[in-house]
Amino acid sequence: MIRLLSTDFDGTLVAHNAQPAVTPTLFTALRELRANGVQWAINTGRTLWHSEQGLKEFRFPIEPDFLLVEERDIYRSTRNGGWEPLGDWNARAARDTDELFSLAAPLLAEVLRFQERFDGVQAIYDRGNFIGSVTKTSADMDKLCAFLEQLRERLPMFNYQRNTIYVRFCHHAYSKGTALTELARHLALTPDEIFAAGDHFNDLPMLDGLHAKHVACPGNSCDEVKKLVRTAGGYIARGTASEGVVEALRHFGAWPVVKA
Repeated sequence: MIRLLSTDFDGTLVAHNAQPAVTPTLFTALRELRANGVQWAINTGRTLWHSEQGLKEFRFPIEPDFLLVEERDIYRSTRNGGWEPLGDWNARAARDTDELFSLAAPLLAEVLRFQERFDGVQAIYDRGNFIGSVTKTSADMDKLCAFLEQLRERLPMFNYQRNTIYVRFCHHAYSKGTALTELARHLALTPDEIFAAGDHFNDLPMLDGLHAKHVACPGNSCDEVKKLVRTAGGYIARGTASEGVVEALRHFGAWPVVKA
């Protein structure tokens, strides 16, 4: 029985170029599943603030029980409508990430030099750290990620999360997949009780069948996601974004909820 939903946000729940951006059927499904004791986590590359803004912008009538943000941090909803860290996971992640950026300084200097060959590339900084890049084209990002893979051989804890033309550098121990497993540990759930859905590169770590048994992707997903979901025995929906998620919930028998 599925007891936890882990869903990406942009491209998975929200189709930015569609009207409506989110099918009302998804809201109905979420309400009924929540009423039946199923918990819901949005697992996104967005920041906490940006996630809150997204829920408001696209008029979600309900909030998730958990927000897993920046492919790393875990927050749970509080009774007063705010968000609080789940245990000490976020603090450990911050400490390990600070150590990573200290050790990876020489590698990141190489990344800055390498990406100078691309027109219009933008380096992203946070608190003085070079934390990621944006390229003009997917082809440029392909080349940049191939270079990053070479650097990882010299510092295995160095990793990255990609979404289209964006890349964020990260510690290898923290991803959408490991954050989901930490949440499951807190809730005393097994992968057999978890549904996960995503559409792009940074969703791959939670769609390999290890962190959630019931994995799915909407029809608008990138080829790499579809391939992994297929390999994991998951479901590739025909519908796009939220319509595909609803389709997958039906496929796995999670919704409509069967009343006893």
